[in-house]
Amino acid sequence: MTTVRLAKLPDKKPIKIAVLLPPELHGLLIDYAEAYALAYGEEVPMTELISPILSAFLDADRAFQKHRTSKTAP
Repeated sequence: MTTVRLAKLPDKKPIKIAVLLPPELHGLLIDYAEAYALAYGEEVPMTELISPILSAFLDADRAFQKHRTSKTAP
């Protein structure tokens, strides 16, 4: 069996979930997609921006990161 230095990549298959959004939040996401297109010159569907927006929010939440660190510490 061949061995390589790089570990096996984690499963990156997206998990589909359904979320109900209030109309105001839906409008904000549409506006954000428009701002993204102006900033980068590339239109991206609003639905494709939701995951990166959530990731950025969770990454920036220091209290949440502290909680995760304390949860996994022995």
